[in-house]
Amino acid sequence: MSQQERDAFLTTERTCRVASVGGDGSPHVTPLWFVWDGTSLWLTSIVQSQRWSDLQRDNRVSVIVDAGSEFMELRGVELRGIAHVVGEVPRTGEPLPDLDAPERLFADKYAGGNLRHDGRHGWLRIAPEKIVSWDFRKLTG
Repeated sequence: MSQQERDAFLTTERTCRVASVGGDGSPHVTPLWFVWDGTSLWLTSIVQSQRWSDLQRDNRVSVIVDAGSEFMELRGVELRGIAHVVGEVPRTGEPLPDLDAPERLFADKYAGGNLRHDGRHGWLRIAPEKIVSWDFRKLTG
């Protein structure tokens, strides 16, 4: 995918799969909602989850966003990088300019424009160190 195609794909798709390293070194993969701001992938995660614990211990992460049912429809993006906590943990809604854009994007994408802080979630920002994408719809023959 071109950068424009990746940005459009990451803006419209709704679910990603987040791979972290478990305490015993084994992979731990979980689905999450996400937003893409054009440079970073933003995740909101329950801070009492295994995923959150994994990422506090080892913040390396790989995230897959994919779509398609038939082989020739498959497309997706893999982002690898470091997950950084942004804001208070758990998030209660304290004003923080760094979270204005991702919270607005998240509210618009998933909550009809209204974001509610439940005191259970925290924000993670992933600035990708590597991005790989594919789009089998472009294959010919």
